[in-house]
Amino acid sequence: MISIIIPCLNEEDNIGTLIHSLKKWHSEIEVIVVDGGSNDNTVAIAKPLADQFIEATSGRANQLNKGAEQAKGELLWFIHADTIIPKTAFMQLIKIQTQKNLWGRFDVYLSGQHWAFRMIEFMMNQRSRLTGIATGDQGIFINHQLFKEIGGFPNLKLMEDIEISTRLKKVCPPLCLKQKIITSSRRWQENGIFKTILKMWWFRLSWFFGANDQKLQEKY
Repeated sequence: MISIIIPCLNEEDNIGTLIHSLKKWHSEIEVIVVDGGSNDNTVAIAKPLADQFIEATSGRANQLNKGAEQAKGELLWFIHADTIIPKTAFMQLIKIQTQKNLWGRFDVYLSGQHWAFRMIEFMMNQRSRLTGIATGDQGIFINHQLFKEIGGFPNLKLMEDIEISTRLKKVCPPLCLKQKIITSSRRWQENGIFKTILKMWWFRLSWFFGANDQKLQEKY
């Protein structure tokens, strides 16, 4: 079984579509939604559809860990609520789900049509291959036992995906699948494409040079 863990907060426009698409492909999956205190219709939509619905304090790392604690699958797959998963991506995980010491991610395709998104996604995917670091947008998957052995996601306000990748690649390199999953480009569209690029690079550099996650979260 694959346990698919979806952290969410006010995702009424996306969560139902995502769960329906996942559950139609295979019976051997478990969809776990972990809500961080939504005040829209997310709970009403997701609760009857998910195999498990968990309410947790907000914070992506906390939500992901709470979901993993209840998961029954051999493989944990962490995806965002605004992601579109092609069936071909899902079937790739079915083939490898029982491998030990396995973790990795997919290539990402941004939903927007602006030419800059093609550049952004190319850089994201290539950087990940070169550094062995995966981001949450890329649909990180981890063998359940390995996840337990490295202590799960670090309890951080931000950069939890960077930190867990750093821990995991000390055990084994990531499996970087070329199959693309589609993630929303809304944060770039809402905040400005190039402004968002600069902001995200600033966060990464600040974290690299020892910035506090709480302070980064406040600025995020």
